[in-house]
Amino acid sequence: MENSPLQVVTVPTAPYPDQRPGTNGLRKSVYVFQSRRNYLHNFIQSVLSSIDLRDRQGSTMVVGGDGRFFNQTAIEVIVQMAAANGVGRLIIGHHGILSTPAISCVIRKYKAIGGIILTASHNPGGPHGDFGIKFNTANGGPAKEAVASKIFQISRTIEEFAICPGLKVDLTTLGKQTFDLENKFKPFTVEIVNSVESYANLLRNIFDFAALKELLSGENHIKIRLDAMHGVLFFLLVCSPVAGPYVRKILCDELGCPANSAINCVPMDDFGGQHPDPNPTYATDLIDSMRDGQYDFGAAFDADGDRNMILGKHGFFVTPSDSVAVIADNIFCIPYFQHTGVRGFARSMPTSAALDRVAKATKIELYETPTGWRFFGNLMDAGMLSLCGEESFGTGGDHIREKDGLWAVLAWLSILASRRQSVKDILKDHWLKYGRNYFTRYDYEDVDIDAACEMMEDLEIMIADKSFVKQRFAVEDKIYQVEKADNFEYTDPADSSISRNQGLRIIFSDGSRIIYRLSGTGRNGATVRIYIDSYEKELIFEDTQVMLAPLATIAVKISQLHHRTGRSGPSIIT
Repeated sequence: MENSPLQVVTVPTAPYPDQRPGTNGLRKSVYVFQSRRNYLHNFIQSVLSSIDLRDRQGSTMVVGGDGRFFNQTAIEVIVQMAAANGVGRLIIGHHGILSTPAISCVIRKYKAIGGIILTASHNPGGPHGDFGIKFNTANGGPAKEAVASKIFQISRTIEEFAICPGLKVDLTTLGKQTFDLENKFKPFTVEIVNSVESYANLLRNIFDFAALKELLSGENHIKIRLDAMHGVLFFLLVCSPVAGPYVRKILCDELGCPANSAINCVPMDDFGGQHPDPNPTYATDLIDSMRDGQYDFGAAFDADGDRNMILGKHGFFVTPSDSVAVIADNIFCIPYFQHTGVRGFARSMPTSAALDRVAKATKIELYETPTGWRFFGNLMDAGMLSLCGEESFGTGGDHIREKDGLWAVLAWLSILASRRQSVKDILKDHWLKYGRNYFTRYDYEDVDIDAACEMMEDLEIMIADKSFVKQRFAVEDKIYQVEKADNFEYTDPADSSISRNQGLRIIFSDGSRIIYRLSGTGRNGATVRIYIDSYEKELIFEDTQVMLAPLATIAVKISQLHHRTGRSGPSIIT
């Protein structure tokens, strides 16, 4: 406890017009946060002011991040402003580190009113990289659109912020620290917690660790390879001296994995200058290490630990769409679901329809939502959803309200432990049973935003014309006839809220789909995304890009994307 009360001051400021939170919060370059006066302070005040004063006074909030550059600077400001704005207690991860799934877990465990997550997810880090701030609400999930809109409106008119500049917190020492503030009847408390303990206990209650230990260290154990991509998951779980015990308890002592199972686990606030994005474009170190067949199973994670990529022997790639479908088909390999049952499955609209086929066969309700984990969270809160996934390498269950990379890996390992087959054989059996959805996504990054918006507007006008339906498109010996075209609109079955303009869809008579979306997760210009999904009932072992080439040609032709954007091809193909 400090000897004399700390002063709370009110600082005049001026608003910025560009602090609208996207589906993953506010993401900007580090330079923006550092160079624009009070840019960070304005947004944090807007977040705190979006919470009703009666709810905020004396409340508990959670704070943590993925360890990227500017993380600790931001935490210092957040602590000072939370205290000045009446928050009673902050729970912060040791050294300011908490993965996104862990923050969701801790919010729910401590019944906090919300949490502030400092991450730009899979975007690059470092002084020349990106930084992000995301607000999760009391359910542990991303703020709903109404909350995000309220934050944005406050940010556009903000005139001042409250701060306690003399308050200094030691992030290196576990335990409680208390501070007296002037004109406050109760002390302000900061609790520094083990960054993985609550989350690890949650996982122990979901999975059969004895079966996983037999799989990973028993007589006929498999060998696995994990790529941390220099991000928070192994920043915490493998490399950090703070959380090294987690590895010893879970991966090593409990499951028997050798410590050298992981690569790229040196903690770096710039992620080694790489994209901490778990996909075939950026996780090349992992793919290369898997090629010789030494490892049976591989996985990569993003910076904040919520995304995952699954590989089999020789680098056999499991698409995120197939991954969630396989987990759904084998869901009772996970003890948690044996006890809770399965309430429903869900996927984002652009994700392939592989999950739909499992839902139909098992007679479990399937929900198709817009992109954004908050839509899944709403269904989970209503007791309607147990398992969900997105094509953007996100998979999760209803144990928290975020996608969860490590959970997905343990789910896959549970399936391997139960079925004792290779990843490839499990996929082959799945495709023989349900048919195969070939899926790909083309990202055109850093496109001029005006050109991208004009292209999307003209494309919507084209597909909305009644004459567009029934049109035929021929490429080589393939002919596709349009059956339906629209701008996806979603009515939430939990609360009847409506989300419009969620992506342009062209659906063909054979079930194939082309989808166009603008993404807001980049920092420069716009990202145009084209998603292509095509179903084959008979098992054909053909390269995905070869199978989908005719639809890709049609997608570019219809949109005139290359001409309208000046791009000759996509930046990333996944």
